[in-house]
Amino acid sequence: MRKLSVLAGIALLALPSLASAQEVTLKMGHAAASTHVFHAGLEIFAAKVAEKTNGNVKIEVFGDRQLGDDKQLLEGIQIGLIDGALVSSATLPLVLGAAPFDALQQPFTVSSYEQLSTVLTSDLGDELLGTLDEKNIKGLGFVEAGLRHFLAKDTTVTSLADFEGLKTRIVPIPLHKAIWETIGVNPIGMAYGEVYSALETGTIDAVEINVSSIKSESLYNAAKQVTLTGHYFWPGVIMMSGAVWDKLSDEDKAAVEAAGKEATAEAYALAASQEADTIAFLEENGVTINRLGDLDDLKALTAPVVTTWKEKDPMIAKFDEAFAQGR
Repeated sequence: MRKLSVLAGIALLALPSLASAQEVTLKMGHAAASTHVFHAGLEIFAAKVAEKTNGNVKIEVFGDRQLGDDKQLLEGIQIGLIDGALVSSATLPLVLGAAPFDALQQPFTVSSYEQLSTVLTSDLGDELLGTLDEKNIKGLGFVEAGLRHFLAKDTTVTSLADFEGLKTRIVPIPLHKAIWETIGVNPIGMAYGEVYSALETGTIDAVEINVSSIKSESLYNAAKQVTLTGHYFWPGVIMMSGAVWDKLSDEDKAAVEAAGKEATAEAYALAASQEADTIAFLEENGVTINRLGDLDDLKALTAPVVTTWKEKDPMIAKFDEAFAQGR
C-alpha cells in the first residue's frame, strides 16, 4: 500500500513537467530593421500563436538580420537550423527556385492593400503557401512591407526618360531583371544590407523599394529623391522549418495556421495605415516626393512582362486572374 502511495505521489509530481514538455519556444527572424513593419507583423503573428495555442507555442522575434539575411534564413530553415522566419517573397524564386511566388511581383496587377490581403487569405493564398511543402518549409501567412516606389540619390525622376541608365539595385531574379531592363535602368543585383553604403558611395544611383524600408534603414540620409510609382507590393512570407512543424501536435498546428491567416489580415491593414505617415516623415527629413507624369505609359511598357510571366507557371496565371476580377 505504501509503495502505491509513493508511486502515486511521483506521478502527481511528474504532471507539471509532462505539461511543460509539450511547450516549445521558437526563434523566428527577418532581414529588416526592428522598427520596420515586418517586425510588427511578425510580432502580431507571435502574439496570436501564443493566444491560440494557450501558450504551448511561443515565438521570439529577431529583427535586424540577427539570424541572417533572407538567403541565410531560407537555407537555415530548409535544413532545420533555424526554426522559422519572415522572408521577402521575391527571394523565394531566387534561393529556392519557388517560381509560383513570382505571382506576387507582377507590375501593376494589384489595385490595393485590401485586395491583396483578400486574395492571400483565400484558398488561393493557401495553395501558394502549400507549394513550399516540397521545400521542407511550412508556409503560414504573409506580412506586407508596402508598395514599391523608386528612390534615387540625386536624380529627380518624373518621366520615363529619367530612368534611363540609372544604376539601380534590384533583387536579382529574372522577373525583376526583365521589368527593370524594360523600364530602361541599369539593374544591379545587391544584398539588401548593402544598399545604404552603395547609395552613399555612389556605387548605385537608385533602388526600387518601399517607403517603410527607406525610413527604417535610414536611407533618406543617403538619397533624397523618391518617385511614387507603386509598381508592385512586397509581401513577406511567414514560414517554419518542416522539421519544427512536424513536432507540433495536430491541435497546435491548426491553431498556428489560424494565427497565420488572422495575422495576414491585420498586417495588411497595418501596412496600409502607415503609408501616408511614412511619406510625411520622409518629407520632414528632407526627402523630395515626386510623381511620375507618365505613369500610364510605365504601366503599358511593363504589361508585356506580365503577359510573358503568367505563361511560366500556372499559379501566376491564377493570381493574375484573381487580381483582375477584383479590379
